[in-house]
Amino acid sequence: MNNLLLSLRLAWNVVVRNWVVYRKDLLANISPTLADPALMLTALGVGLSPFIGQIHGLSYAQYLAPGMIATTALFTAFFESSYGFYVRMTFENVFKAMLTTPIGVREILVGEFLWTFLRAGLMGGLVGLVLAVLGLLPNPWAVLLFPFIAGTLAVPCGAIGLLAAVWVRNINQFQTVYSFLIAPIYFLSGVFFPLTDRPVLHLLVQASPFYHGVRLLQMAAWGRWDGMAAAWHLGILALFTAGLWMWSDRWIHRKLTT
Repeated sequence: MNNLLLSLRLAWNVVVRNWVVYRKDLLANISPTLADPALMLTALGVGLSPFIGQIHGLSYAQYLAPGMIATTALFTAFFESSYGFYVRMTFENVFKAMLTTPIGVREILVGEFLWTFLRAGLMGGLVGLVLAVLGLLPNPWAVLLFPFIAGTLAVPCGAIGLLAAVWVRNINQFQTVYSFLIAPIYFLSGVFFPLTDRPVLHLLVQASPFYHGVRLLQMAAWGRWDGMAAAWHLGILALFTAGLWMWSDRWIHRKLTT
């Protein structure tokens, strides 16, 4: 028990280090996270709503709204855990310095995941507040759930970024990962259009943690909870988190100790 508490305390030091660096340019770091969903809603939600009409009794802007929170979690997690981790590992040698202290590889990994969860939860909560102010949430009380759901979604998405950071040979190769993995799951996971009448695509996206986070956020934002469906999506997210966590732990340990 004492060893576990010590390990968590050391992992928290990794979180604190990342926060100290992040807050130095706080406005620059959070502005894209808040501006991008606002611009997306303006361009698509407000711009296309008159032409699209309603989807499942919702305006198109209301339909898009929870997807903007999921998008915030996805991009926050992936870019922080891919580019951010790669820079800290390769150019800044942050982890080499940490490994000269009592902090080990396991604490670095746990700290990175905690940081991803907290940052994505914070950003998701802020975007949710903006959506509530704009009147785009049929269930305004969902803002209380958004930080937890966004953080939970961010962990497996962050693990994908960590694996990418270990496997790429140079920083430019992250563009390939984004183009062939992140972009498809972003555009085809129900953020922009429903999947109920597309059975093949609906089956394929079950293999994406992003889709399950999108559905949880949609159920919360629209006030259309289905207990069985929510349990299913949470369970799948938990499986993705456990599997990708163990996978990334193996590769990161190898990368940082060789």
